Amino acid sequence: MDNYNMGPGGNQPGYWDQQGQEYRDAKSKCRQYMYFHVIAQLRDGTKMDGIIEDMDDDGVTMLVAEEIDDDSDADMRQFGGYGGGYRRRYRRFRRRRYPFNFFVFPFFIPYPYYY
Repeated sequence: MDNYNMGPGGNQPGYWDQQGQEYRDAKSKCRQYMYFHVIAQLRDGTKMDGIIEDMDDDGVTMLVAEEIDDDSDADMRQFGGYGGGYRRRYRRFRRRRYPFNFFVFPFFIPYPYYY
């Protein structure tokens, strides 16, 4: 009998088996939400939002959103220019590659669009 994947209790799955299960779950979630805008949970506790663009056996490629402020006409806005002094903000998506072991459960959550 092979005991290499058994845990300390004898009938519990071992560490490597759990890691493999998490890896398979991340891949299945990635496949489920392909081309969707999602919120990803990282191992360090941060959350990022982006669009899942591509995946393979090693990781996932996402278009990650970043906020950009328009500072081109700062003087005009300061003195009550267009929009009553509101800053213009833009959102840019950049392509990033992440290995599956960067994510923790829940891996991907659909972005909450409110209608």
